[in-house]
Amino acid sequence: MNKYENLYVINAELTEEEIKSVIEKFAKVITDNGGEIEKIDEWGKRRLAYPINYQTEGYYVLVLFDAEGRVPAELQRNLKNDERIMRYVVERREA
Repeated sequence: MNKYENLYVINAELTEEEIKSVIEKFAKVITDNGGEIEKIDEWGKRRLAYPINYQTEGYYVLVLFDAEGRVPAELQRNLKNDERIMRYVVERREA
């Protein structure tokens, strides 16, 4: 299994419950595909470097996980199709 990190920005206008459900949804995508979550680090609401769709703030979440090579592609597909996600990146970490 490879080590990966996933950083994504959720629309900050969502309620606290909606944000929690988004985080749980993407954690479930990882675990359902055989991955193991090492850590979920919620950075919270932060100012964006530049406006995205007229939004100036976003809710940042960093997820460290171990998974097979096919899992990041599935995770990216799900992140791309969710309108609540403003930006995302999934990268492989050094072991």
